[in-house]
Amino acid sequence: MAHRSIQEIREEIRKLSGHNPEFLDKLNPTGKPSRGVRLPELRKLAKAIAKEDYRWFLEHNPMDTFEMEMLQAYVIGYARGDVNEILGYLRKFIPLVHDWAVNDGLCATFQLARKYPEETFDLLMEFKDSHKEFEVRVVAVMLMSQFLTEEYIDRVLKVWDSLYAEEYYAKMGIAWGVATAMAKFPKETFDYMVSPDNHLDDWTYRKALQKMRESYRVDNALVDRIKAKSLKK
Repeated sequence: MAHRSIQEIREEIRKLSGHNPEFLDKLNPTGKPSRGVRLPELRKLAKAIAKEDYRWFLEHNPMDTFEMEMLQAYVIGYARGDVNEILGYLRKFIPLVHDWAVNDGLCATFQLARKYPEETFDLLMEFKDSHKEFEVRVVAVMLMSQFLTEEYIDRVLKVWDSLYAEEYYAKMGIAWGVATAMAKFPKETFDYMVSPDNHLDDWTYRKALQKMRESYRVDNALVDRIKAKSLKK
């Protein structure tokens, strides 16, 4: 199957560049340069690459700019083929994630999880005991993005409760997930929040409540009831 060379992809990125690279630079803790390409444009490019020889791209991408890293995340998400092969690419990429934009773009795009939920869930569980900030965030946000269903909600809440959250982006990912779960599964999430078996640290717990209040999809009366019943003050 035909594929674009890395140089051809770089040229396409150059043509799309110029939109506020200073802002995008702030998403890069490692200081990799960005070309200022808007994310919707990168998504279009990733979809095109995913329809070509995505294997070649995923195996040869140098990931030396923000855009190339984001393309790796998006192409993994958009690729269609053997599930075990694609999960293999995901497994290799998760330890390389180092910023919230690539993290969350990967999780939102990986909709193969909805077709193969058990296989994807099992892969995520390989990282559930990680102490690395963005490996934890990938697990937390992927569960929020792809697994808030009747079948999985109880398991998702248990995993969030067990994750190691000592660093900011890990904590925020869990809080965001719990707040989103409250909007979709209020009974299950309410019971979890007031349970004596809730093990969220105080900061993450309060941040989840804050995000619930900020959400137009969550009844603030429920948040007040959680605060009244919770053992965490």
